[in-house]
Amino acid sequence: MNFLTILPLAVVMVAGTQVVAAVLLASAERPRAASLGYLTGAGAVVVTGVTLSWLLTRVLRGPEARAETDVVQLERTASRIDWVVLALLVVLAVIVYLRRHRTGLPRWMDRLRRAEPGYALRLGAVLIASAPTDDLTMAAVGASVARHDLAWWHLLPFVLLTVGLLAVPLLILLLARGRAATALPRLRAWTDRHGWVVSEVVIAFFALVTVLDLVESTRRG
Repeated sequence: MNFLTILPLAVVMVAGTQVVAAVLLASAERPRAASLGYLTGAGAVVVTGVTLSWLLTRVLRGPEARAETDVVQLERTASRIDWVVLALLVVLAVIVYLRRHRTGLPRWMDRLRRAEPGYALRLGAVLIASAPTDDLTMAAVGASVARHDLAWWHLLPFVLLTVGLLAVPLLILLLARGRAATALPRLRAWTDRHGWVVSEVVIAFFALVTVLDLVESTRRG
């Protein structure tokens, strides 16, 4: 597996409430400060989540995986991790599908128009940490990278892309300026309608890659 394969899952991380909150913060009274706080909180949680999953998977693989002294045991462990990742992806796909009709803004989002940077930071952290789809995605990404014995830094492109996608509303504000008043609502509406479809396509792609890894492991075994 090329570590770039995990990058599309960043779309799953932000599709939904996460990007809607980013749009609203870009329309707040202090859009730059609030948006930067939001990105900081979200980025911190994503780094922590994928790192914990990566570390846990490394521990479960055991020292024989790192030393590569037992090829058969290594392949068996890798296959078990692949099955776990595949199960996470299936659960993730089901959750995304069941939530496909959830649109509209929760009442607490009205506060975002007056959000301070500190509140935005906490919000970014809570939205990522409390979303089952994000938790499952981070677990799958960290486990997959560790399963292929890739170093921790291979997680960073995924983290940067996730934060980058959340930064799109702020970039629209900075670049489009006067046109942002129409561009941002369009982005929010498009995400509400089509975000779940994009997420399902990405999940299916990563699941296919995982299945191919399983097939390869079976052949070697």
